[in-house]
Amino acid sequence: MAVTERAIDRIKAMIVAGALAPGQRLPREEELAEDLGLSRNSLREAVRALTAMRILVVRQGDGTYVSSLEPGLLLESLTFAADVSTGETALQLLQVRRMLEPQATALAAGRITDADLARLSGLLERCNRARDIEEFVACDMDFHGAIADLAGNPVLSALLRILSSRTQRVRVLRAAGGDAVLAGAQREHGAILEALAARDARLAEASAAVHIAGVERWLRAEAPAGSPAGTSEVSPDVSPAGAAASSAATPAGA
Repeated sequence: MAVTERAIDRIKAMIVAGALAPGQRLPREEELAEDLGLSRNSLREAVRALTAMRILVVRQGDGTYVSSLEPGLLLESLTFAADVSTGETALQLLQVRRMLEPQATALAAGRITDADLARLSGLLERCNRARDIEEFVACDMDFHGAIADLAGNPVLSALLRILSSRTQRVRVLRAAGGDAVLAGAQREHGAILEALAARDARLAEASAAVHIAGVERWLRAEAPAGSPAGTSEVSPDVSPAGAAASSAATPAGA
């Protein structure tokens, strides 16, 4: 493993130094192994690891290339960790989202256009018409993703998408029991949209913070007695207000 790690470090050093640029094809295996002072087996292990990290891309029959190295691509490897997280880890991921998403929403309030507002309103209408949990979650992710994109920072957008994965959202909606939860989420989304429409950065930040803080309270409350906070499975996008809300509550965006 130490030899493989050194091989990984050497290839990374070539990329950092500019000897290998994004999109560039790596030299032939035997040449690169000789240049780096590595065995071909060690080089292959390093290439496999860097491919898993999205730093390298293997094209069958063509060779190995440096990826685009775009932040969103490199961060994709974290998605699996977010998808499978439960317990204290799920809570910790949610806390990171709580730090980032309100700020992203505030930034969006200063950049949003009428066309953006129309798109967000359309997304909420789609959520209201969703026929099942999967359809609702797809709309919900598009809504939050569009707001994150408006902040103008691709790294921030990528992180927020990872921190609130589709798998977690579907999991908690199925466990939490349906219409009342959906109504609460829709109502809170409506509050966020209203703040964005007013171009009120502070109100937008507060609305997003309330939404995510509610999720955190729900997660802690659902932990079985005597277990660490957040032992139950949860999505970072459904609030306790939704769990308590009447199913007759007016959906957001209506």
